[in-house]
Amino acid sequence: MDTFRIEGPVRLSGNIRVNGSKNASLPIMAATILGAGKSVLKSVPHLSDISVCGELLKGLGCEVGRNSDGDLFIDSTTIDNPVGEYDIVCRMRASICVLGPLLARCGRAEVSMPGGCAIGDRPVDIHLRGLRELGAKIDLKNGYIVAEAPDGLKGKEIFLGGSFGSTVLGTANILMAAVLAKGQTVIESAACEPEITSLAKCLNKMGAKITGIDSPRLVIDGVKELKPVEFEVMADRIEAGTFMIAAAITAGELKLENCRVGDMMAVIDKLRNIGVTVEADGDNCVVARKGAIKAADITTQPYPGFPTDLQAQFMTLLSLAEGNSVIIEKIFPDRFMHVAELSRMAANLRKEGAIVVVAGVKKLIAAPVMASDLRASAALVLAALAAEGTTMVSRVYHIDRGYEKIEKRLNPVGAKISRIKV
Repeated sequence: MDTFRIEGPVRLSGNIRVNGSKNASLPIMAATILGAGKSVLKSVPHLSDISVCGELLKGLGCEVGRNSDGDLFIDSTTIDNPVGEYDIVCRMRASICVLGPLLARCGRAEVSMPGGCAIGDRPVDIHLRGLRELGAKIDLKNGYIVAEAPDGLKGKEIFLGGSFGSTVLGTANILMAAVLAKGQTVIESAACEPEITSLAKCLNKMGAKITGIDSPRLVIDGVKELKPVEFEVMADRIEAGTFMIAAAITAGELKLENCRVGDMMAVIDKLRNIGVTVEADGDNCVVARKGAIKAADITTQPYPGFPTDLQAQFMTLLSLAEGNSVIIEKIFPDRFMHVAELSRMAANLRKEGAIVVVAGVKKLIAAPVMASDLRASAALVLAALAAEGTTMVSRVYHIDRGYEKIEKRLNPVGAKISRIKV
């Protein structure tokens, strides 16, 4: 397992281009199952999660690779093994996204219960309820979801709301299943995240008939078949947000290229409120901080609210604010594995259930820390950039799941990160 050695404090300054979105790429990769033939996906990042999804698709019978331009191609002409094996699915929760398209195309699917980051309970009951509404028969056997619809799926009105709001992966799964269902499907309380919009646009380009895109009410008129697609994946708003926070926590100035500012207004609003300048110019934006960081209260919410995937990074930033801040996690109440590690770096944090009170300190101090999940690992890297001394961050395979060679992205703009092979 690789380790990062990070020297701080540093000031970041320069240009960084935001990569394609991991969270958009994964369900779109699953969607290629629906169009027999060779699909080409552009701007898909080189990440371990993308590699895992590629392994999963190969196991189903697809051919997966990169062309000379670096584009990802998936040939789904043959799906001869509609089974998502445990040893692959346990490594990445988004693997559950193959369930809907496999069921729609093959009439049967077996997918292991998913794994992924240790950020709390994330049940798939809404996925299964939605597929049952479409006419699937579903059983749980030996840790596998076994879904069957030998006579095809049938459109229906489906409500996807849950205790913590809409489900993004659940919306993706039901949407992909519904495009080949007979008749019309209406998904009420659909997730409105930009990644769902991107998936819906991709499906429509493949020949689906989806209306209501960008709204919580999706209407899908089933079609008999879809065709392969060439599609460019949207920019990663979570990576962009992480780099914005990197500029802020180091009192630096970064120009982010390929940045979808319109998808990030909740984050940008909070940054501006605490003293960070964010100036947008088309697909680019400049993020800078010169003065002190002000305290703020954050509550994570479904889009367009503050994203849970930036909660850990923002907590790190607020640990250096003047005054007390409160962070409430409404999406994954147990997503606080980073609290103990940040405390090792002299952050003053007090956790009470799904709430963390952040008392700002004047400086962070380097310490050996351990990454526990993808976004927590990003938070530790940010803390190390601002901390005094040399920080060792272990288990950086977590960060490789969602940030492509982050040390090679940050070092040219002033970071001092070394990857140590262990």
